[in-house]
Amino acid sequence: MQWEQLLSLKRQGDTSKRLRKEQDDTRLGFEVDYDRIIFSAAFRSLQDKTQVIPLSKTDFVHTRLTHSLEVSVVGRSLGRLVGKQILEKRPYLAEIHGFQMNDFGAIVAAASLAHDIGNPPFGHSGEKAIGEYFTNGNGQQYKGQVSDKEWQDLIDFEGNANGFSVLSTSREGIEGALRISYATLGTFTKYPKESLPKKPTKNICDKKYGFFQQDKEFFTEVAKELGLIPNKSGNDIGFERHPLAYLVEAADDICYTIIDFEDGINLGLIQEEFALEYLIKLVKNGIDSKKYNELTTKEDRISYLRALAIGSLIQDAVKIFIANEEAILSGEFPYAIMDKSQYKAQMDDIIKISVKKVYQSKEVIEKEVIGYKVINVLLDVFCTAYINKSNDNASNYDNLVLKLLPERYQQDKQTLYDRLLNICHFVSMLTDGKALQLFNIIQSNKS
Repeated sequence: MQWEQLLSLKRQGDTSKRLRKEQDDTRLGFEVDYDRIIFSAAFRSLQDKTQVIPLSKTDFVHTRLTHSLEVSVVGRSLGRLVGKQILEKRPYLAEIHGFQMNDFGAIVAAASLAHDIGNPPFGHSGEKAIGEYFTNGNGQQYKGQVSDKEWQDLIDFEGNANGFSVLSTSREGIEGALRISYATLGTFTKYPKESLPKKPTKNICDKKYGFFQQDKEFFTEVAKELGLIPNKSGNDIGFERHPLAYLVEAADDICYTIIDFEDGINLGLIQEEFALEYLIKLVKNGIDSKKYNELTTKEDRISYLRALAIGSLIQDAVKIFIANEEAILSGEFPYAIMDKSQYKAQMDDIIKISVKKVYQSKEVIEKEVIGYKVINVLLDVFCTAYINKSNDNASNYDNLVLKLLPERYQQDKQTLYDRLLNICHFVSMLTDGKALQLFNIIQSNKS
């Protein structure tokens, strides 16, 4: 893969080439990506979507929105630091093409900002709940009526693939959705493959999938424009990652490891002593003991250690990326960046504590149970009504239910797969609170 191709400014629908050296630096294309994501309704909805604690009303617990903003900040730093060294190593990128250090930062920041934009309500259990509606719920009736790969999209519903749809799927009058640059779309896609075959290798890019069948053709266009390396044969579509996708993943890994741990401490689910025991291993070379001992509140002490820990992990991630740049460009680096970190053991220890004390806490489990019930009911009611309407078999109740759908989701689709995915997309874009509100309305009508 070649950096000058990987940093493509092309957008969906472009008829002429966008050259970096002709860009207006006051309104750079990669920064426009960030702005379009920030102002999108899908991004705003993240303010009421679960990060760790579902439906939490405490003011210091992260939502998907605050988490995404923090990941974008870390991603920007990673991109700039990596970009600086790449340009020093490959000066022609600046001299001939006009690329700058901040371009790398802007691409990674935008992709990081959007990394959770396709996630359903109620956290990762929301993804599982959608899939299980089709494997164990009333959605089983549709099996055999769609292709194997279409069925896999449904039973293994994936927030990453849904996010690619949010950023790129056209609808009437809106070509290319947010019309994000191909460089940012490629960087956003951590798993550049379709849903089948599932986990064909241990390569990190095969861990999940990154686009639905409905988006396969467009993603293939993006991949070819960027020069991504194909790694599947026959009728299966898949590619090696865009190099900067490794940095998006690293930014997310760094933030959820450290910040979810911090949330657990602030909530009282993890004792402060654990912060000293585990975080100190990440910051021992940078901590100012005098400054730390002058901090009088738990929140300030944890905040100080968190900032130092993130800084240590950023520097380590950059070092790993640069050391392996040639392998990454050749599609021969099958690992997550942080899996090769000198701090991997410490990160694993922190995650184990978070899983035990936070992710499996009574409050989280109770709300996830609620989320499963809510999503199952919403999918069942809306899929039934929507399919009945498409088959000219809608009841009065079906017609009433469909009036609860936003206008963009009421338009009929040509195939059963597209209809089912349309409802899945609608449910996935709901906030935790809105999903619960719709559930209560539907349940009250049933009683």
